Amino acid sequence: MTQTISVRLDEEALRALGALEAGGASRSEAIRSALLGAADRSAALRAEATAIAADPGDRQEIAALQELMDELSEPW
Repeated sequence: MTQTISVRLDEEALRALGALEAGGASRSEAIRSALLGAADRSAALRAEATAIAADPGDRQEIAALQELMDELSEPW
């Protein structure tokens, strides 16, 4: 099933769409591809964040960095 939507694009988005269309994709194909790519990247980032949060070594490193940043910051 397909659905038609409308969207307002600013100049930057129009340039990006033009670049995708210049590669030979139709406007619909370019937009679909960009949406699917963005969703895939978002899912990958969430999975990576979840893996980091679950890794004790990564959590220790994050805690050490936070402690260092606290030490370097000026007192209030």
